Amino acid sequence: MTLKNKTAIVTGGASGLGLATTKKLVENSIRTIIIGRNENNLASVSESLGELCSYIVFDLSDLKGIPQLVEGLVQEFGPIDLLVNNAGVNQKKPFTEVTDEEFQQVILTNLTSVFVLSREVAKSMLKQKTGCIINISSMAAQYGIPYVIAYTAAKTGIEGMTKAMAVELSPQGIRVNCVAPGFIATNMSAKALDDDPKRKQKVLSRTPMGKLGLPEDVAEAIYYLASDAAKYVTGVILPVDGGNSIGF
Repeated sequence: MTLKNKTAIVTGGASGLGLATTKKLVENSIRTIIIGRNENNLASVSESLGELCSYIVFDLSDLKGIPQLVEGLVQEFGPIDLLVNNAGVNQKKPFTEVTDEEFQQVILTNLTSVFVLSREVAKSMLKQKTGCIINISSMAAQYGIPYVIAYTAAKTGIEGMTKAMAVELSPQGIRVNCVAPGFIATNMSAKALDDDPKRKQKVLSRTPMGKLGLPEDVAEAIYYLASDAAKYVTGVILPVDGGNSIGF
């Protein structure tokens, strides 16, 4: 399953699921470039993981800056072998109270920027006729979850885009897949669920394995899809959810 001597980009790679993914890749000798907005977090992670981890401070909602960003990364680090589109934002608010601007901002960050970054990285991958793009979805795209209308729209779009990208790019050597995490024990989710015991009980009651997942569980799935062990896998949406998406 080795990906040694490969180069990866992980957006939002300094926290949560992105951090677990970054650690997994670096542990397997993959040069990993993490992209985010918080320089302190990025620098801290990069320093702790050593010379194989580099960081770039960039706001992915700056769509016009993405082509230049990718061009600079390729010039500095060489061909990009793996792109993990992990960065995203969420908003919890009743449907009728979400403004046009709030809806568009979530779509911009979670969907449009993924399209633009993937397009620019794919241009580079097409030159080498090989590469792997992995998108991150959510249980919000598997079934209806209240109060996250914009997030749901974006993640549902991510899953459709994954399939369309896979059909178009796979004949040219680029595999495209998607991981759909269930309820994972991160600092953000733990706080949200601990503050809402009823919601936490509902989550656990419909998860056949009866527990929250770990960020490392998602990282393992991403690593699998990126590796040669999945060389005949493209266009899939892989739930990593303890059975939550099929729970009753």
